[in-house]
Parts: sequence; C-alpha cells; structure tokens
Amino acid sequence: MAKDDDFAGRVLAWWDVHGRKDLPWQHPRTPYRVWVSEVMLQQTRANTVVPYFERFVAAFPTVHDLASADPDRVLHLWSGLGYYARARNLHEAARRLAARPATDAFPREVAGWMELPGVGRSTAGAVVAQAFGERASILDANVRRVLARHHRVEGSVASSSAQTELWRLAEHHTPTQRVADYTQAIMDLGATVCRSAKPICDACPVQDTCAAHATGEEAQFPHRSPRKSARRLERRRFFVITAGDLVLLEKRPANGVWGGLWSPPERREDEPLDECLPRLGVELATVAETTHAAPFRHGFSHYDLDVLPVYVHLTRLPAEVRDGASLRWARRDDALGLSAVAAKLIAPTEPTQRSLLETDP
Repeated sequence: MAKDDDFAGRVLAWWDVHGRKDLPWQHPRTPYRVWVSEVMLQQTRANTVVPYFERFVAAFPTVHDLASADPDRVLHLWSGLGYYARARNLHEAARRLAARPATDAFPREVAGWMELPGVGRSTAGAVVAQAFGERASILDANVRRVLARHHRVEGSVASSSAQTELWRLAEHHTPTQRVADYTQAIMDLGATVCRSAKPICDACPVQDTCAAHATGEEAQFPHRSPRKSARRLERRRFFVITAGDLVLLEKRPANGVWGGLWSPPERREDEPLDECLPRLGVELATVAETTHAAPFRHGFSHYDLDVLPVYVHLTRLPAEVRDGASLRWARRDDALGLSAVAAKLIAPTEPTQRSLLETDP
C-alpha cells in the first residue's frame, strides 16, 4: 500500500471533480442553513432531506423566524421526516440562539453548539467547519464507514473503544485548509462511493491505502453489534372520529413515539367503545356509523406496529365541544404536525381494504 500521508488531499481532489456541490444548504452556506440541514441529515439520507429543507427554510428563512414560530407549524413542516424530537430540539435551540446578541448569535466553536439541544459532537463539528471554515472534525455514519474500512477499526462502531479510535482518526485526517470542502468531501465519499452495500472501490481516491480493501474485507467493516433475533410487535387501536369535514385529534405526550404530534385518539384494544367515546366527549346518540377497518403494519427502526383503525362517523359535533390543549377538532388540511400513520388514518380514502402486512418506510 502507498504511504497514507495525503488522505485529505486525495479526498479533496476527488471531490473537486465528483463531489456534490448543488445541495440547497450550500447556496448560501450560512450558519443557520447548515445547522438546519445537519439536524435533518441525522439518520436521514440527503435526497430525502432536500425537499423538506427547502420547504422548511422557505417558511422560516432566519433563526428568528423559527424561534417565533408556532410549534404545530414547525412539526407540520417536519411531518414525514421522522425522528420528531429533532424538530422539537431544533425549535428550542432556535429560541436560545435568537436570545443571544445579534453579533454573536451563532457559536463559532464546537463546545458552544453542543450546549444546544439536539446537537452532538459531529453535528457541531459539521456546522463549525462548513459555516465558519474552522478546523473541526465530524463522524457521521458515512465518515465512520470510510474510516472504519480504511483503517480496519476492530470492534462494534457503537463501542466506546471504537468510537474513541474513530474520533482520533477523524481528527488526524482533518486538514487545516479547505476544512468546509473536506467536511463535505468525506461525507460524499461515504455516501456515494464507500457505500454500506456494494462499495465502488475502483472509484475511491484512497483505495490504495485502504486496509479493508487490501484484504478484501470491505463488507466486514464497520463491525456492528449482533442484531436481536426477532423484532418486537405491538398492536394499537386508533379512533378516527369525524363529524362532517372535521376530525377529532389528540396531542400525543412530548415523550415517546410521535411525541408532540397530533393523532387520532389511541386507546387500549380491549376498551369498550361505549366507554371510550364518552371520555373523548362524544355523545353515543350522535354515532351514525362505526367501521373496523383492516389493520395495517407500520415499521419503526426497532419494532413493528399493527395499527387497528376504527372509523366513527357522527351526525353532528358534540353539544359541548371538548377542544383544548390535548384534544381538538380539525380539518384534514390544517397545518398540524402529523405522523405518517396519522396522515394515512385521516386521509379522505379510508384504508378498509389494506392488508395486515403493509409496511411503511
């Protein structure tokens, strides 16, 4: 193998020809836009993020716009992107940043960014490097994969020993010049060439110094923790209660799945309908029709959820409408934060023929 003394230089030379230079957060590359994009890119691919980013910054072009926004509107524009704690943390962080002096609104150092909710070491490094050109290292999933293969880093990438070694390598390779470009370049290399499946080693600018490639072990790195033998399966019943063009929604607790989003009310599978509906403010005498629709399955990262929809059509709104912090009657097109499951449940076409085996991305 060739001496590995110009890793960054060769990665940058490759990026100059092949790198992604038309991502929307690159034009202009401001601290606010870079930060929003990096939070969206946590656990999400760039091609998925692009349309969400464009809609989000069109609605909230500055940190002050985001800080003063209604939480429901923030979650509405995040709906479908998943991992909704990111949106809540982003909103809270925007409030803190907007409260800082205008001349010092955005920290220029990693430690300052890490004081904000939802910002870890890698996200902080990416913002500092790309927005300010300061030397700071990153270690997102793409970079971890490049470095773990290039140096044959043993042990699960989730282990503290592997993390320590990978951060050491990330800092070692980060150059002092063109830091912003290098940060994007090594992320691009992992995303487009050093892919998790079927890496394109012939296109890699550092192939000749890659230890895993030298032994034909690219597929074995990075090491991952053994997967559990079976995914957990949960079953939940949701009541889609409608009166005319309005639907009853319930705000979910801040903690837990879909935290802070609106959803059709969820109740125990064995709770009798004539006990559940009055608790939601529904008069049983107004129930015109009840339909138990076909269940469908929604896949999360660590478990599967069987959704059991019950459609309840009312002849009219309750005499005493129980609107409040946790319950509200809304139109389907209101700008509210909805999970993919909630959006599917309240869609005009009810999923009465859906298979139990249907899985959402």
